[in-house]
Amino acid sequence: MTDTITTPTSTPAATFSDFGLHPSILQAIAATGYTHPTPIQAQAIPIAMEGRDVMGAAQTGTGKTAAFTLPILHRLMQFANTSASPARHPVRALILTPTRELADQVYENVATYSAATPLRAAVVFGGVDINPQRDALRRGCELLVATPGRLLDHVEQKNVNLGQVGILVLDEADRMLDMGFLPDLDRIMRLLPVNRQSLLFSATFSNEIRKLGRNFLRNPVEIEVAARNATADTVSQIAYPLSSGEKRAAVVHLVKSKGLNQVIVFSNTKIGTGRLARELVRDGVKAESIHGDKSQLDRMKALDAFKAGELEVLVATDVAARGLDVAGVPCVINYDLPHNAEDYVHRIGRTGRAGKSGEAIAFYTPDEERYLLDIEKLIKAKIPRGQLAVPASARRPPAVRERRAYAPGATAQKPVDEFFYKPYVPAPAAAAPASKPEAPASASKKSVGVLLGGGRQ
Repeated sequence: MTDTITTPTSTPAATFSDFGLHPSILQAIAATGYTHPTPIQAQAIPIAMEGRDVMGAAQTGTGKTAAFTLPILHRLMQFANTSASPARHPVRALILTPTRELADQVYENVATYSAATPLRAAVVFGGVDINPQRDALRRGCELLVATPGRLLDHVEQKNVNLGQVGILVLDEADRMLDMGFLPDLDRIMRLLPVNRQSLLFSATFSNEIRKLGRNFLRNPVEIEVAARNATADTVSQIAYPLSSGEKRAAVVHLVKSKGLNQVIVFSNTKIGTGRLARELVRDGVKAESIHGDKSQLDRMKALDAFKAGELEVLVATDVAARGLDVAGVPCVINYDLPHNAEDYVHRIGRTGRAGKSGEAIAFYTPDEERYLLDIEKLIKAKIPRGQLAVPASARRPPAVRERRAYAPGATAQKPVDEFFYKPYVPAPAAAAPASKPEAPASASKKSVGVLLGGGRQ
């Protein structure tokens, strides 16, 4: 049996104090400056506070994290204590996320809303030293945010016990329930008590995901505050037809002509993401990249610089499509259209957040137009087409990829084989042919030089 609540986005919102939340939590909410809940919060918070299972769907950027964090903290307040004993602080609520960035973002929200309470929270994810996480878990925490793989690492090392978890959250449930996560999820579920509250939240729910999600829920209340897979009204969208060779110049033109800062540019591949960021730097754009092949410390460093406003452009794969919450991102550019239409919804949800306006720009080649049609079919809306005139000054050939057989000072016994990029320099005007001098007899035919490589860029 499933109860369904469908609420239009225009539903008048109550104040947070109307929910009956614990005074310490209301104090933390007031410190953030929020006074009125969003539609998903207004519907989900009172139901979750009752202990019922919830499946919530709303556009990205509408406050889903607070929709499950606030009622969880309220329900955990009955266990709050100031004891120094770890045994008095077992894990009672578990929030699972698909990406490291989202885990860190959710933890920041939990820490903010629980600041005035004795409740302890921790976050664990891969790509960083496991030892500080182990120490935090052994000190005890009532609320744990985790990615599945790293959580299981801690379980195997006996750093955490999940036997007292009474609340489970799957954030970005459509990705969490993807087949790639199912084996880890099944292992985690077997470690949890059968009698628990389960909450699933996401911006997108396919029929298949909904059916699968119900296997984890008991008589859930389904909450939809907008049409399924809809994009936020605060985001204006436009698509420009371009050739592959024009895309980079188009990014430079848009950033410079509009004076944009903190723009997210999405690319489909790790290699393409890193290359584009380097090319933009050569064009005078402050840019950095974030993708799965970077260490977690480098990814966090790039995100911190972006959040601080030190970057004009953050070039990213879909690791940044979920969980990246930066106030005031003016524009998102889909350099490559995603092959999965639902990823488009999450990507453009990085702008137009918390009621602010934003712009979503997409580039597409003739071969990519089919992906644009799939996106329009999913969101049930036509994306306006436009024409973008890229000035010739913004165009230049890509850097020449060169290969040096030996670094300066290297010897034949200790060669250094490395690739580097040499900026494009126009060839000088042809001079009158001159007679070619004969090479000295002592010149070696085996002298080491620079070898030009014609590989892919």
